[in-house]
This record gives sequence, C-alpha cells and structure tokens, in this order.
Amino acid sequence: MFKLITIARPYAKAIFDFSVENNDVEHWYQMLKLIAEIAIDKEIKKIFPRNLAAQDMYTIFNTICGNKLNKPAKNLIKLMSENKRLHILPIVLNEFIKLRNSYEETKEVNIISAKQLNNKQLADIKNVLEKYLLSKIILKHQIDRSLISGVIIYLDDLVINDSVSGRLSNLAKFLQS
Repeated sequence: MFKLITIARPYAKAIFDFSVENNDVEHWYQMLKLIAEIAIDKEIKKIFPRNLAAQDMYTIFNTICGNKLNKPAKNLIKLMSENKRLHILPIVLNEFIKLRNSYEETKEVNIISAKQLNNKQLADIKNVLEKYLLSKIILKHQIDRSLISGVIIYLDDLVINDSVSGRLSNLAKFLQS
C-alpha cells in the first residue's frame, strides 16, 4: 500500500497545484471522484490485468465519462493509461482530498458510536474539535454496536477512545500487568 501511495502522491500534488492555479479545485475534485469510481467498478477492474493498449483504456474511460471531463483531465487519463496507473485513481483521489483539506485548513474526523448521535451531539463535538484544532472540521459518523456505549474519535494519528469496550480493554490490560 505504501508503494501505491508513493506513486499516487505526485499525481495528486500535480493535479491539486494545477487546480489551485486555475481556481478550479472543486471541479477537479468532482472529476477525480468520477474517474476513481470508474476505476473501482468491478467490470473495469477486470480489464486492468488484460494489458490493453493505453489508447484502448483511454478510449474506455473517455467514452464512459463523455463530456464530464475537461481537456486537462482527459490528458491525465491518457498519461495514467500510458503509465498503467489507472488502478491507483482512488488513491490519487484520497491524496487530493488530503491536500485540499490542508489547503482549506479542514480536517476530517471519523466518529464511531454505539448508537446514532443526534444533530446537537454531532454539532457539539464538531465545535469542540474546531476550537481545539483551530480548523474547520468535516465529521463522518459511523455506528458500531459492539462499542456498547460511548464514542471513538479518529483524526489522522490521534485516537480518542471513550467507549465502554475501550475502557474495559484498558482495565483488562491494567489488571494483567
């Protein structure tokens, strides 16, 4: 996986720099999202190992996208198909999102809870994190009933585990030492 990220990062950086230079970040995000979705499609994934000619892969992507891609995006598809890199488009998208979030001083936070949190609870968590991190926060909420109660908050390498299962795990480790 590290190797794929290492390969994808320069593509994402070049795309992001180009999109900022042309004041077109959101449009590039939408185009990358589209071509990344195509790259993970089951039928398209079957095509990658067949070693089709770069022009054929370019034609397939171009046909599916129709007029949703501008000329620089089509050039990107052509370049990535020539380099047999179309399969890393989802990773390029993820790296692009990281660059965009950093540029916009936005951080993505994943919250996992045992039950659905209401809008006020999510807003309170968001406000506290925004004050603490001095950044805009994008919350992503998931439910994991195995937590019993509480929440786990993920932000990059920071993990705040305030779940009952996390507390029980910590207690077990303490008692075993």
